[in-house]
Amino acid sequence: MIMGVIARQTIKGSIANYLGIAIGFVTTFFVLTDCLSADEIGLTRILVDAAMLFSSLAMLGANNSIIRFYPYFKEEDGSDHGFFAWALLLPLVGFLLFAIAFVLCKNGIVTLYAEHSQLFTKYVYHLLPLTFFALYTTVFESCSNVLMRIAVPKFVREVLIRLCNLVAYLLYGHSIISLDLFVFLFCTSYAIAATVDFCYLLSMGKISFRIDRHFITTQMVRRILGYTLITTVVSLSSNVQLFNSLFIGAQGGLAMAGVYTIASYIANVIGVPSRSLLAISGPVVAQSMKEGDIGTVNQLAQKVSLHQLLVSSMLYFFICINLNALYSVIPNGANYVAGTAVVLIMGFSNIISQTCSIVIPVLNYSNRYILSLPFTLLLTITALTLNALLIPLMGVSGAATATLGAALIYNISQLVYVHCKLKISIFSKRQISIVAIMVLLALLERLWTWLLTPLMPHVLIDAIAKSGILAVIAILLTLRANISDDVNNLFFNIYNKLRRKGNK
Repeated sequence: MIMGVIARQTIKGSIANYLGIAIGFVTTFFVLTDCLSADEIGLTRILVDAAMLFSSLAMLGANNSIIRFYPYFKEEDGSDHGFFAWALLLPLVGFLLFAIAFVLCKNGIVTLYAEHSQLFTKYVYHLLPLTFFALYTTVFESCSNVLMRIAVPKFVREVLIRLCNLVAYLLYGHSIISLDLFVFLFCTSYAIAATVDFCYLLSMGKISFRIDRHFITTQMVRRILGYTLITTVVSLSSNVQLFNSLFIGAQGGLAMAGVYTIASYIANVIGVPSRSLLAISGPVVAQSMKEGDIGTVNQLAQKVSLHQLLVSSMLYFFICINLNALYSVIPNGANYVAGTAVVLIMGFSNIISQTCSIVIPVLNYSNRYILSLPFTLLLTITALTLNALLIPLMGVSGAATATLGAALIYNISQLVYVHCKLKISIFSKRQISIVAIMVLLALLERLWTWLLTPLMPHVLIDAIAKSGILAVIAILLTLRANISDDVNNLFFNIYNKLRRKGNK
């Protein structure tokens, strides 16, 4: 039953994700590059990345604490002892602390960006409201996750925010509004998202804001505060890529950040499937860890990792073979083609991170969660050091290389620890079949490029024909190798339904 809920919510969440990708694709490559300059694209990226980084710290680990401790508050009759009131209060405290720190450090931030990114310093105070709404959007999503409802919050994050931003881009690009009003509307999209998520939570009728003070013991408070302290630092691990654009903006300027924005958007498509899968798998891991059911966790970890590797490697392959065609058709594409190496490097980094991503909740929701701290510090220090060293030498490619290096060190060390101490492994024999299929597809693509590409009349025709044929081959190989029972069953169920409809 649990796996059925995971499957249904993952599919619904993935639909929202990929609808968001479709909107984001059109917006990023045909609206953003046409309506905004590279400097202005860099400005929006740095505002969002800074807000996401600051909100992850201001959250005080609330997003992870909600998932970890909800099973301890939840009763069979549906009551939760006012758990969600605590879930809203903790990040509010964190935001107030952040706001004080931000005001005190504001002059230092302005000085850091004054030379290369002066436009950012003009709008630096927009970070306060943007951080607040980004913070509570994530908190409301986590509350929905533990109630096993992720589809609507995913729709809000992946679709609604993008649609609001699209309106702002078009209004500014057609000179209907000023840059000041554009930035205001851009930030307002996150306020709208947080409001919709909160209303959705209320509509479910499953939450209570009446705190049961007698239920909270001193020992539980200590556990929650200890976990909060650790996960506040650990939260940096999921946001380490945010350092890239912030470093680029400070050292290379907003235009370079704009090039990085377009390239990283392409590469980050690879990570989309993990958002739904991890969001709905996290509560299951937390519940199983509470019950000491390591067998279920191990089985789930291997399944999640297998599907992450399958989907992320396929997406990476088709992105790589179509990069030249993509840059050739977007407006002002010549201004952004310098990000090609970023796509290749960060795409490979995303494959590694997505395949290993289930290890993070496994460790965070185990009794050894405190050991997430040294791994996160290792990741953060490595990323910061590599960014500082490589960006001045390699520009945007240096930022991507820093991400890859940090991901390798972090994931390998964490995998080894979880395997040795928790006896949980993400690896299975079927993953070898995925690698073999990818090698075969790469050889077929090289053969196509050598024999057929010179005969094609246009780069887009070549890209569409090549991608279509290789996609069919990839599906057939995946089904034939029986890499995933879930994928095979899903495919044949859809095929049988379509065939029955065709026979009517």
